[in-house]
Amino acid sequence: MLPYENQMFLDVLHEDGLVICAKGLGLETVILNIIKVFCDPGNLVLVIGSSSPEEDFWITQLKKDGIKPLPKILSADTSIAEREKIYLQGGVLFVSSRILVVDLLKHRIPTPQITGILVCRAHNILESCQEAFALRLYRMENKTGFIKAFSASSQTFTYGFTKIERIMKTLFVPKLYLWPRFHLAVKSSLDKINPEVIELHVELTPAMMEIQTSLLDLINYSIKELKRLNPSLDTEEITVENSLSKCFHKILQTQLNPIWHRLSSTTKQLVSDLKLLRNLMISVTSLDSVRFQSMLSNYSSVDYVHRSSGWLLLDAAETLFITAKRRLFNSKKEICPEHNPKWGGLTEILKEIGQSSKDNGEIVLVLVQSAKTCCQLKNLLVQGADALLLNLYKKHIKDKPIISTQKDTTNEELEVNENLNNDEELDENDLNNCFTLTQSKNEDGLTFTECANETRNETLKEPIIVLQQYKKDGDFLSLPRTLRELQPKYIVMYDANMTAVRQIEVFQNSDAKYKLVVYFLIFGGSTEEQAYLTTLRREKLLFDFLIKEKAVMVIPKGQDGKDEDCPELTRDLGVHPSEMLDDDDKSYKPDEKHIKKDTPKVIVDMREFRSDLPVLLHRRGIDIEPITLQVGDYILTPEMCVERKSIDDLIGSLKSGRLYHQALMMCRYYTKPILLIEFDQNKPFDLQGRFYLSKDMTTSHRNDITSKLQLLTLHFPKLRLVWSPSPFATAELFQELKEGKSQPISSEAGAVGLEAGQNFDEEIYNAIIKDFMSKLPGVTTQNILNVLNKGQSLTHMLKMSLQELKTITGNSQDAETLYNALHKKLKSTNEQSSAKPQSNKGFRATMNKKRFKHTNSKSK
Repeated sequence: MLPYENQMFLDVLHEDGLVICAKGLGLETVILNIIKVFCDPGNLVLVIGSSSPEEDFWITQLKKDGIKPLPKILSADTSIAEREKIYLQGGVLFVSSRILVVDLLKHRIPTPQITGILVCRAHNILESCQEAFALRLYRMENKTGFIKAFSASSQTFTYGFTKIERIMKTLFVPKLYLWPRFHLAVKSSLDKINPEVIELHVELTPAMMEIQTSLLDLINYSIKELKRLNPSLDTEEITVENSLSKCFHKILQTQLNPIWHRLSSTTKQLVSDLKLLRNLMISVTSLDSVRFQSMLSNYSSVDYVHRSSGWLLLDAAETLFITAKRRLFNSKKEICPEHNPKWGGLTEILKEIGQSSKDNGEIVLVLVQSAKTCCQLKNLLVQGADALLLNLYKKHIKDKPIISTQKDTTNEELEVNENLNNDEELDENDLNNCFTLTQSKNEDGLTFTECANETRNETLKEPIIVLQQYKKDGDFLSLPRTLRELQPKYIVMYDANMTAVRQIEVFQNSDAKYKLVVYFLIFGGSTEEQAYLTTLRREKLLFDFLIKEKAVMVIPKGQDGKDEDCPELTRDLGVHPSEMLDDDDKSYKPDEKHIKKDTPKVIVDMREFRSDLPVLLHRRGIDIEPITLQVGDYILTPEMCVERKSIDDLIGSLKSGRLYHQALMMCRYYTKPILLIEFDQNKPFDLQGRFYLSKDMTTSHRNDITSKLQLLTLHFPKLRLVWSPSPFATAELFQELKEGKSQPISSEAGAVGLEAGQNFDEEIYNAIIKDFMSKLPGVTTQNILNVLNKGQSLTHMLKMSLQELKTITGNSQDAETLYNALHKKLKSTNEQSSAKPQSNKGFRATMNKKRFKHTNSKSK
């Protein structure tokens, strides 16, 4: 470890806290060494919030270091009996928060024996209700174990009022450790060996400069219109400069999402157009002239002109379209697409490396932002620029298919589509994120030949060119892993990336065999350069803000949850009778057994632990008992059953008929069935509004939804409908409904809906497969256990005949419905009249050979 990594490791090892580290500084290495410390059967350390690539990375590194026992991964496929056994074996365990919450509530894990919990991606703790619930349950029963939290997303902690303090209270940590890039220890560690950096500022062509200027004018116009139409809106951070950064969509989301339903249609269209213009701005430098023109032409249709906010009518828009088209032809009106200036820069760099290379088979690592750019550069080096552009012209301009641009511009989710080029080469078979080429010299100059990735390990005379995406397969740890494996001497950064720059600095000072030569390609004086500088400046400002917050932050005593008086662990159990006495009667101490009330209990279906409601019920002093329910989602009393639906789920269940069956079962087994419908109080609530319905629904469809809801209430007069604006309101409602009522019995609630003699044992059946099977057409609560018992696997069920399905379902209509769902061929929705029927290969591909039952000794 580098000196600053070692200091970071020692700080959080000796005292619990939250570590916020700048991106690219090797936080994963610190976590790896903490895991290494606790890889011992005498410890029981749980890791939550980690991703699969991170888990694979840590296990691989520990295996290389000869650490035993290695951490284990607990997934939904791991049976309950196996999990209980693994908990008792100790060591480090990677476990999902949902599984951990259920096991803590069921007391399957020895909570007092847990050594500690490591929390990755701590910035998500407020949104991730399960992780917060798990930490709360852990700290209520374990006052000695540690909690150590980590995050590399500084910007997330700055949104909202006192967010950093709320996150630390939820994490039960008393210390905050900040590690920005400008930290003295970080700076001194990374400045010991500086790689040789050669910055190449490539100039934009006159046409590209003109397009960029036009787009900046259009973005400026849209932002001014947005501020003019919404003078009361806080638009301080919605600027032209910020529109170039990746976090622009988060800025929009933070500002506009809470009031989206109160904005005019013009404002909503302006937001949509801003996202479009930002994508076009980035595409100017990342795409070639042919694909940029192909992308831009999608927005010249009459339909889009009518729907846009008006930017297409400006002079800048006309300049944009004329200049983009002009890039495809020369002065003689012949097809001669303009080259991307970076292509020439990359070719010159590779030529220079080939001439100066002294060692045989030196590896040159070329890093790009997207997989499409990776394919583009591979085709460029193998085919040549002219041949590549001519092929692209034939495919995207001459024979371009008609692409519909109709979009629902009033979509409430303000998410920017980072896949900039939706119209380009989506069906390309070689859309990979890593290519290996060999470089050779001949009479025509340099030539490049694609070869297998295994060629990297062979001894060759010519340099080996490796083209790779920064985040290979979306894994941000892929670059450090690649650097260690390849040990390149030359690195070409085709696209600017702040995180990658730091990862290269860390590699140079820790694992590099050579002094690196880094070529940094960037368009000088362009929006690409400005976006990179803005990202650096914003991160520095965010850490400055966090440093000031830390200086004035008040940490209350007992925030770590190890004291009994921790406010975050108190539960709202109501007023104690002794508190109702007058001051004169305080000496009276009633017998505990006369005043102690039974703790209220709610039985919750296992699938409901994806929502916030179980956490909020527990905070209100209500005990939660998770079991698998066949009928309902929440059992409040022996007579009262609740089925919870979000608006989207309600509409889907009404359309499929599933809600009718659920209401029928609730009314059959419970005297007080309740249908709870949760909506967002900050968003428009109208079943016929465009907000809640998909964009392709017609008026008749919307009326159909309302009619079905009316029919449901007419068919089941005993069913009560409850509308709730938030999970907080639902928790309060449940508490009021339970007052003075008897408590539900889990054994009785779990048996509801099962036939005589049937018993659904969680330890025997695979919960994921059971959940999936219950959603298939024709599979009901009456026949699902027969299907799980008599079916061997999903693949086996696909091979069953209709008669065999009738035997295991016990109902010919259900069997026919299930058989048609599995085998009926469907046509494409776009080409139902002319296209060939589509096979159900996609469904079959997902039907792997997972068994319905766990193959442990208990199930046998």
